[in-house]
Amino acid sequence: MSEQNKALVRRMVEEFWSKGRLEYAADFFAKEYVRHDPPGPDIRGLSSLTEFAGIYRRAFPDLRFTIDELIAEGDLIAARWTGTGTQRGDLPGVPATGRQSTVSGITLSRIRNGRIEEEWVAWDQLGMLRNLGAVPAQTQAKAQR
Repeated sequence: MSEQNKALVRRMVEEFWSKGRLEYAADFFAKEYVRHDPPGPDIRGLSSLTEFAGIYRRAFPDLRFTIDELIAEGDLIAARWTGTGTQRGDLPGVPATGRQSTVSGITLSRIRNGRIEEEWVAWDQLGMLRNLGAVPAQTQAKAQR
């Protein structure tokens, strides 16, 4: 089962996130899907997930994800990943910059009945905002104070 779950996560990352085939959400995610992603509120359900993913796909039309490592234990899959894209569209509070950003993150996915039911995501959102120029990078002098 672990290898099947890994294959599901690989296909989901490739099709849903990297190729932007949001219409296939139900092929990968359970109807009662929940995403826990601090700093935002939980995302619940397929329509909320596709709306969330659409925001990033419109902002980064060339968005691509690479799975750097997958670890499986029972119904849980841990994925360490890297995402890269050029911001061509607006994000909430961040107008299009034309800048590229590369970020890393880790997602823990719980799979039941062949679908991802729940995920816990931790990623470098601050790094993305710094790459885009939306948050100034601290200077060395300020960091030492």
